[in-house]
Amino acid sequence: MKENIKGMLHYIRQAFGVSLVLMLVCGLLFPLLLSDLSAILFPHQAEGSLIEINGKAVAAENVGQEFTEDYYLWSRPSAYHYNVYIENADGTQTYQDGTEFSGIGSGSNNYAPSNPELVERVEADMAFFLEKNPDVKPEDIPTDLLTASGSGLDPHISPKAAEIQIPRIVAASGLEEDQVRKIIENHTTSKLLGVFGEETVNVVKVNIELGTAMGLLQN
Repeated sequence: MKENIKGMLHYIRQAFGVSLVLMLVCGLLFPLLLSDLSAILFPHQAEGSLIEINGKAVAAENVGQEFTEDYYLWSRPSAYHYNVYIENADGTQTYQDGTEFSGIGSGSNNYAPSNPELVERVEADMAFFLEKNPDVKPEDIPTDLLTASGSGLDPHISPKAAEIQIPRIVAASGLEEDQVRKIIENHTTSKLLGVFGEETVNVVKVNIELGTAMGLLQN
């Protein structure tokens, strides 16, 4: 009986010791090593790929923002409006469209194509886009300007989605068309190795350069 108890205690101590060592290695030492290596090898990315203007962080390269002004490039729809909200005088917080701010979050509504709320939202977004871009036909609107990403924080749109907005941006900003095209080109990323992924335009970076060109931002 005593031998059985000693054997059992031995295995318990062994299991506890292995668990403790793995917890320290995998839960502490390994994350610390990766954090230190990333800070040394990729300091900009490790700090969140922040974009600064006059020493103040105004955006992150890989997190989108909601832009509603006609002179800016518009992002994809977002269930969380990219967490951009307004502090009202009465202390309440609302998204830019006036709906109640639901708190910081990410994700999508995950509606099925047949969901009437999705249909209503897409039809409303299409009507608004056509109103602001009167030369565009409904069938020419790129899909990504009407569909939300899975994260709701995607900073990218397709080159076609950027191209179709140029006439509105030129008219509202006072910038030359060639200048707007060049700014968009500056922040267009090609396929990885020419094969993987798709060409994308970083909306946040484009709008920072547009704002600077218009004199709205001092870089």
